[in-house]
Amino acid sequence: MTTDIETTYHCNGVTLCAQTFGDAADPAVLLIHGACASMLWWEDELCRRIAAAGRFVVRYDQRDTGRSSSFPAGAPGYGLRDLAADAVALLDALGIDSAHVVGRSMSGGVALVLGVDHPTRVRSLTLVSTTTGELPMGDLDTPPDPDPRDPAAVVDHLVAVLRAYAGGSPHFDEDATRVLATADVARTRDLRATLVNHFAMDFDGPRGGGFTDLRTPTLVVQGELDPVFPPHHGEALRDAIPGARLVVLPDSGHEVLEPAWDRFVAALAEHTS
Repeated sequence: MTTDIETTYHCNGVTLCAQTFGDAADPAVLLIHGACASMLWWEDELCRRIAAAGRFVVRYDQRDTGRSSSFPAGAPGYGLRDLAADAVALLDALGIDSAHVVGRSMSGGVALVLGVDHPTRVRSLTLVSTTTGELPMGDLDTPPDPDPRDPAAVVDHLVAVLRAYAGGSPHFDEDATRVLATADVARTRDLRATLVNHFAMDFDGPRGGGFTDLRTPTLVVQGELDPVFPPHHGEALRDAIPGARLVVLPDSGHEVLEPAWDRFVAALAEHTS
């Protein structure tokens, strides 16, 4: 098994930084993270475990995260459809006809657009810690945004947010989270844009319908303790998608943290077989 170095691709009029794990001859799994999160939050070891299950793993920085293109802070000028078009263009650049798409949190919306508007490019969908958008979010107490000119303050902010997102999960490891947050901040082009633009973009959704119109095999993964989208969000998502299956991760919050990786990878491997 090999791990490629980070590579920059020019896709859909933007620059996307991506990395692959495993054998390109294996079925592709495209990992798309949520708001403000670069590809680093699909941790290296998690990607290696998915690859070891016989999958060619692709992770990438979406717009306004990591080393991909940045847009004016507060005025990104793009929407979910653009992020989905980026994903399709990245598959084209990598020579991948279709992939098993995994969308986490906000990027459940990106995955929905891919599944409805680009169905020939999607072999299956896995929706992690996300929502139909019809239920209220959990009552979450998060700190105000830090000064983006102070990288140390941004790291502290990320650690605090992810502690809150853990929902009291025993899986939360503050030291490991700080190491990852420090690496993420160090490689981010524009921290100000990263902190705000995914919340300021257009949540336009697919042109061809909604969750009930998906005809792609879909797995819903939900954390038992998720304070952002509590468990009834996962249940509603499963019920909205024809034939969808729900897997609940015990003792897990909004993120899929290391103690839950074995169960998550097993469920993903089964779903994408």
